[in-house]
Amino acid sequence: MAGKPPPAADLRILERFLEMMSAERAAAQATEKAYRGDIEDLSLFLSARRSSLIAADAAALAGWVASLSMRGLAASSMARKISAARRFYRFLCLEGLREEDPSEELRQPKQPRPLPQLASEAEVEALLKAARQMKRGSFAARYRRARLLALLEILYATGLRVSELVGLPLSARARDRQILFIVGKGGRERIVPLSEPAEEALDLYKPLRDRHLEKRGGSPWFFPSSRDARRHLTRRRFGQILQELACRAGLPPDRISPHSLRHAFATHMLAHGADLRAVQQMLGHADISTTQIYTHILEERLRRLVQDKHPLSRQA
Repeated sequence: MAGKPPPAADLRILERFLEMMSAERAAAQATEKAYRGDIEDLSLFLSARRSSLIAADAAALAGWVASLSMRGLAASSMARKISAARRFYRFLCLEGLREEDPSEELRQPKQPRPLPQLASEAEVEALLKAARQMKRGSFAARYRRARLLALLEILYATGLRVSELVGLPLSARARDRQILFIVGKGGRERIVPLSEPAEEALDLYKPLRDRHLEKRGGSPWFFPSSRDARRHLTRRRFGQILQELACRAGLPPDRISPHSLRHAFATHMLAHGADLRAVQQMLGHADISTTQIYTHILEERLRRLVQDKHPLSRQA
């Protein structure tokens, strides 16, 4: 807040707090500066209302938080200031300068969940194209190519979690060749349909997989580890394979990961007309609120629908 400096008494107690941060917590200079600015902001608010840092009660702090919102501060900035106030008042209580902590009732503002990084439709197609163009002269090369295509097609067709994908048991497809039976987080079961390209990729890969395992005693996994067939391909190794493929496809490797392809599945499904509830079920989200990070896609689709289809949208 602009204007006169905070009262001298407030500044003295603030200096004690900052000295503690520096000595006991080895706070960085930038951190100390941020705390100073946040607590000075609170002090100015309180002094304008004939109060002080020492004397402030819960209602005064709530008024300060409300003023932050009215000033248009971002949720992240408000959260930082509230965190600074909480730490400051805990310090006062520990030092015996206050008996009660007036900041206990302060609640952090809800911050919008950041949209997940995802691959575009063009990037997914580039990945698939690069996988199809992999060398296939030797059996080992054909096996690696078929395995990667199966992993990619299944992931993009179903949006499975990477742990669900690499740990896919053979029994997941035993009931119906067009679906996968998935046991997800918390033991929750769901049925996920396969796209035609995913079915074809899996059908092409399975005989090569079986031949690959002939002398290794078999494996219960669709995607066994190259080192130990009793184990499945690891999440880390699959991530490395994807990044290698991204480089081959001319894409920034930091944009491509199993998680970004899971998000791509959900986003592209919604953009092409899928129902949010259906996407929730396929992703295995227990609560639809988790799936609602993708509602920006629905909103954009509705906006285009109004622009393109409303009878008055093109009138001058």
